[in-house]
Amino acid sequence: MLQFIIQWLAAPLAFVVWFLFMKSTKNERDIAVLQAKYESATLAYDREMKELKETVKAIFNKLDNIEQALRDK
Repeated sequence: MLQFIIQWLAAPLAFVVWFLFMKSTKNERDIAVLQAKYESATLAYDREMKELKETVKAIFNKLDNIEQALRDK
């Protein structure tokens, strides 16, 4: 009877536990990679937006200077 329980209950249960452990480890690793990619993309986006804002500000400053020069004539 003990052999039957070990063969048909404990061994498959141990396999299922091992399988779930391996899947959860892989999922945790995948989540960590996705978080790193997301943070990298967010940082790059923020950097690009900052550059774009500075460029737009410089363009508007030049336009203001041109407008002021035309008014002074």
